[in-house]
Amino acid sequence: MKDIKKIGVLTSGGDAPGMNAAIRAITDKALEEGIEVVGIIGGYSGLINDKIIPLTSEFVNSIVGLGGTRLYSDRCLEFKTEEGMAKAIATCKKHNIDAIIAIGGDGTFRGATDLSLRGIPSIGVTGTIDNDITATDYTVGFDTAMNTVLGALERFSDTCESHARCNVVEVMGRDCGQIALMTAIASGAIAVAIPEVPFNEEEAIERIKKARAAGKRGMLVVVSEGVFYDEGNGIKVPYGEYFRAKCEAETGVETKFARLAHMVRGGHPTLRDRLTASRMGVKAVELIEEGKSNLVVIEEDGKYVPMDIVFALTTDRMYKNKLKDGDLDKYSAEEIAQMEAICQKRRDEIEELYKIANDIAI
Repeated sequence: MKDIKKIGVLTSGGDAPGMNAAIRAITDKALEEGIEVVGIIGGYSGLINDKIIPLTSEFVNSIVGLGGTRLYSDRCLEFKTEEGMAKAIATCKKHNIDAIIAIGGDGTFRGATDLSLRGIPSIGVTGTIDNDITATDYTVGFDTAMNTVLGALERFSDTCESHARCNVVEVMGRDCGQIALMTAIASGAIAVAIPEVPFNEEEAIERIKKARAAGKRGMLVVVSEGVFYDEGNGIKVPYGEYFRAKCEAETGVETKFARLAHMVRGGHPTLRDRLTASRMGVKAVELIEEGKSNLVVIEEDGKYVPMDIVFALTTDRMYKNKLKDGDLDKYSAEEIAQMEAICQKRRDEIEELYKIANDIAI
């Protein structure tokens, strides 16, 4: 087992509340174990461009409750090239970085795998507000994002009630509609559209008509950004904007549209995200100390356990129907069955919640 004396920490991809809590936990746990820690500024771009800073307890202890990421983030196309990869490896060697802990989503984990294959042990910690890594029950940032959306929906509800309006609100969640689905239930929305379940447009329209006829004034419709309306000829438009116009035209209810977009990424992380980030961060350091590599820390039935990164990414592609030829070739029938079971678990949860959303939407 390689003697680990120094680890590098980076955050990559979209920022998520709780990333700073993970940075803090990783740093303090590593320092407690006598391991030096450095921060890589700007994700994989920082590794390529040699932007390295020392991480100390003094630096990290004041950041646990901050949103965003103090190590900053970037989406680095150069890292996907052999030239970019060579620069990143050179930076690791220059600073004697023995291992990397990468905090982020699926793109971040693909980068960690590339480092692992080139001799730099790497561990992934989740950080993505959409909860869109299928192999884990939970990703850091999800709870904060939902609470941010819920707060916005409550404000829309107030003004809709005052003016007898409907408001269609688009929230983040490209391939995973859980933010939309859970906040729709929690806010009392009359309808919700997500990528995973076909949306019954006419049923929603009729529900809005009946609610207005029964005297209901304010109404909300929550739409995931991953849902589109197909206009034909390969042209797709955001579904929320399309449905706003259709809703107003067919129900006679004045209907507004709002897109929350990236404001959902911001804000102080909730206790749930601070705690999860801390537990995952500590687990990542422990895995590095054990000489492990190319793993991601996941939450599974309340426990924090490692999973092979490539296995996790392949499972995610299976769930999202994005598998390519050959993706499953190296896996046994038992492993493929395990992936399928993980996907089915997620589908069952979505279907149960979607049924609840419709059952109580009146």
